[in-house]
Amino acid sequence: MRIIRAILGEVWGLFVDDGRLALALLLCCVAAGVLAAATGAALAGAVLLAGCLGVLLGNVVMAARRRR
Repeated sequence: MRIIRAILGEVWGLFVDDGRLALALLLCCVAAGVLAAATGAALAGAVLLAGCLGVLLGNVVMAARRRR
């Protein structure tokens, strides 16, 4: 049973290494989905792209600050 739990923990870690990053990206996707339903796909796509790039940039900056 320990082996299965360890394997599942490793698989989970492959997809969700940084919980804040995963949550921020999930919220960005939800916001873009809601926007797509309300307006149009072009605006939602732009929001999704800008949001994901912003989240990624913020995560990289925070990681760089932690290393110093």
